[in-house]
Amino acid sequence: MHLTSRQEEILAIAKEQGKVLVEDLAAHFQVTPQTIRKDLNDLCDSKALNRIHGGAVFPSGNENVKYEARRSMAAVEKQAIGRAAAEIIPDNSSLFINIGTTTEAVGEALVDHRELMVITNNINVANRLRVFPSIEVIIAGGVVRGADGGIVGEAAVDFIRQFKVDYAVIGVSAIDADGALLDFDFREVKVAQAIIANARHVILVSDASKFERTAPVRMGHVSQVHTFITDRCPSPEIRKICAESDVRLIETHNPA
Repeated sequence: MHLTSRQEEILAIAKEQGKVLVEDLAAHFQVTPQTIRKDLNDLCDSKALNRIHGGAVFPSGNENVKYEARRSMAAVEKQAIGRAAAEIIPDNSSLFINIGTTTEAVGEALVDHRELMVITNNINVANRLRVFPSIEVIIAGGVVRGADGGIVGEAAVDFIRQFKVDYAVIGVSAIDADGALLDFDFREVKVAQAIIANARHVILVSDASKFERTAPVRMGHVSQVHTFITDRCPSPEIRKICAESDVRLIETHNPA
């Protein structure tokens, strides 16, 4: 599902306030209640919101937003982040790419690269890159998560540990103010930790919405990465951690 600009704003309001009401949204956007109901129906059908009488609520902080809905959220920002990451990764290099809609955007931006070795636990990345003869794709073994095509579990961790690569591209579900990188699935976290430990240069990719979310499982810390690419970093605490830990912070959003 592709979100309209109004639907993206409705989602942002719901995320901030926890709940949105049809009448309030109709007044805010100066459209009919019927128009807002259609927007909410679309968002609820994609599981981005949950329907209640007279409006909708944002899913609980411990419930991950459905993968297809996440793919639509901040799509333009993710594409810009993907291009910025691809500019860092040279031809003739090896890299890990883990699970996530933003990491998939990086994979999409790599299609013109030459002589890459891509090791991934993301079926979507593997399927996209496998058709390019100049890119060798190696996919981890393990349990395939039906919701997003991610491969998780101890078998995937053991597989990742066989390699030592030039770059790793990792995504997260949430970034805490203290710099903690958080996710929902402890099995996915174990794979991501193995990826971080076996790459010479770690690139964290995340759109700004991850600063507003929370998740229960700690994957690592911002100070463990070498480059952090986001559309914008609204957190002064994260900026300070990056500066003190020699993490290169790249913001792709340009107000001009």
